[in-house]
Amino acid sequence: MAKLSSGRGLQGTDPLVEDYTQSVSYDRALYRQDIAGSGAHARMLAKRGIISEEEGEILVRGLDEVLAEIEAGVFVWKTEHEDLHMNIESRLTELVGEVGKKLHTGRSRNDQVALDFRLFVSDRAREWTVLLQELIGTLADRAEEHAATLLPGLTHMQPAQPVSLAQHLLAYAFMFRRDAERLRDADKRIRISPLGAAALAGTSYPLDPEFVAAELGMNGIFDNSMDAVSDRDFALEAMFCAALIMTHLSRLCEDIIIWANPSFGFVRLPDAYSTGSSIMPQKKNPDVAELMRGKTGRAYGALFSLFATLKGLPMTYNRDLQEDKEQFLDLDRTVSLSLRMAAGLLREIGFVPEKMHAALSRGFLNATDLADYLTVRGMPFRRAHRMAGKAVDEAEKRGCGLEDLPLDFLRGLSPLFGEDVYDALDFSRAAAARESPGGTGPESIKRQIALLRA
Repeated sequence: MAKLSSGRGLQGTDPLVEDYTQSVSYDRALYRQDIAGSGAHARMLAKRGIISEEEGEILVRGLDEVLAEIEAGVFVWKTEHEDLHMNIESRLTELVGEVGKKLHTGRSRNDQVALDFRLFVSDRAREWTVLLQELIGTLADRAEEHAATLLPGLTHMQPAQPVSLAQHLLAYAFMFRRDAERLRDADKRIRISPLGAAALAGTSYPLDPEFVAAELGMNGIFDNSMDAVSDRDFALEAMFCAALIMTHLSRLCEDIIIWANPSFGFVRLPDAYSTGSSIMPQKKNPDVAELMRGKTGRAYGALFSLFATLKGLPMTYNRDLQEDKEQFLDLDRTVSLSLRMAAGLLREIGFVPEKMHAALSRGFLNATDLADYLTVRGMPFRRAHRMAGKAVDEAEKRGCGLEDLPLDFLRGLSPLFGEDVYDALDFSRAAAARESPGGTGPESIKRQIALLRA
């Protein structure tokens, strides 16, 4: 039997070649977009008089029947038809007769697949944006709950300054907000219709690509027909956004994994998001967070795989481009599930404020506040920095905190020290004083939460 897609009546593809070249096993995921695009194309053909209005209606009704069969699970996908498009067109022709063969007038599978994939990528990117908004809302909720909870803020994984837990959680919320903004901006370029470019050179039919784009809710049409069929920038851009989302999730997971270690004990892992050990009965492992951290490498692999596919392709369409969808589908599953998992984990995780507060006394987190105390009273900061360092050395020798050093010793370093220095060294007051934009002070935290909720 000759291939449905062949004009030359090519016969007898080797079964191994058929299996190697087919894409229907995975590109069937794009069936909604393919049917929507074909419906818009049929209506455009009828509007332009290329087919009759009656034929256009027959095609649209037939496509609706195919859609219903697919969604009911009764559609039979056939690998001998190679891909999603030929499977749908073949079934459409079975349902409506010879008029089904008119659907492909004025288009190629090159611009058809580019349209389907753009729509699919756009739809998935919009879903990621919704999931990001849910995660941001969860982070804002937990931040509001823990606005007064303090823990050691770290740089170089060393104790630095006291910060509120809210500040720490909101840092991730703003990362994810940027991710959502990137996706919305990328969608302007993703949702451009290539239909009408045909195989590469355009077509002699009097098509109306703007009509199709408007029917499908797209942002415009192609400017160059060769670029339209060979471009996969839109997939790369979306996949970059997804890989960056996974980077941010991985960093969040790393904090949770560290905090869950009993040496920190800052969080209690929910049973639903952890596992035990097969040999050590005391263990509670952060498996979900670890897997999410691991799957980030998988996301990078998908992105760079498509980069590698594209880098050596000549103009215009080449079959190599079939390799774009499996990578995207895998990345889509990874990022979608990870965003859902992260929101669920953050809703259920138990924070342990008493452990966080106890950790404040280790590492002299109020040393900067000691230096600031002197600076406010007129001492140059570099000198104040040295004085605070000497105080830290003494506290280390005595095995106490800066707040426990006697006033006589501090006055020996500088007469600027007064009894009110102990107010400055109080961790809660030190954190509350940082009301600069984006800071860890309570009013700043309220502003940040309001900004996210807006």
